[in-house]
Amino acid sequence: MTGRDARSLPADALEDLRRRAVAAVEAGVTRAEVARLFGVSRKTVGAWVAAYRREGTEAFRPRRRGRRPGEQFALSSEQQAWVVRTIVDGPPDRIGLPQRLWTRQAIAELAHREFGILISSPTVSQYLDRWGLVEERRLLEMRRSRVISDRPPEPRPGTEWLANAEILWLAWTRPRTPADARRGPVADRRNLLTGFRDHFGDVNLLLALSHRGMVYFQARRGAFDARQANEFLARLAEQFGRGLDVVVCDWPVQHDEILRGWPEPAPGRLSVRFALD
Repeated sequence: MTGRDARSLPADALEDLRRRAVAAVEAGVTRAEVARLFGVSRKTVGAWVAAYRREGTEAFRPRRRGRRPGEQFALSSEQQAWVVRTIVDGPPDRIGLPQRLWTRQAIAELAHREFGILISSPTVSQYLDRWGLVEERRLLEMRRSRVISDRPPEPRPGTEWLANAEILWLAWTRPRTPADARRGPVADRRNLLTGFRDHFGDVNLLLALSHRGMVYFQARRGAFDARQANEFLARLAEQFGRGLDVVVCDWPVQHDEILRGWPEPAPGRLSVRFALD
């Protein structure tokens, strides 16, 4: 039996095994002999004895299995905060990544490059939702076209659907405060979501969702202006390398003035309309 096999025993059986093994060592039996008698490794016996001498009989009780609260994610609190700051500071190509906009894959590549940690796209989605940057609930609403704008612009050229174009749903969002203030990466005993602006500033996002569920976004401190909103569309087009049919699902009312001249005309390459059109 290995140490891993021993941990698979029921709690009471494992506690009894530890007690008997340590008692044998304390009685003068060698650790190698105890390991052979009880079917575990010598290293395991040594760990049990060291724990007993450090903690007393409490060491015999099996520890709670699984990670402790706050350890469920691969990245530490400090690493999560660093990733958020990196996202907010600019697009991924600014730091040498190949993507033109942030995606789940780009964030996974960043974590692997900087920390040597492999994380999957579903795990990145959990992080984004946990941080309040990209909420899965919001994406689901966008995909179902339930979120509509009540401020459609006047009809103008450039709203016709393009043939064989990529269809994307677009929203301008800001990080939200979670219902459970205990969630989120914590550094220096402060919650990075409930105190998000204290840590990262007034963060705004432009994000686009494809019909395949891919998410592309850009973040910045402060509101976007027309030039920056056009840059986001240009980066989207470069990312896909084809025409885009963009449906704007949400836009902050205080920035409606941008819509008067946005986007810049791009016949045959870009069509932007609002969900009520």
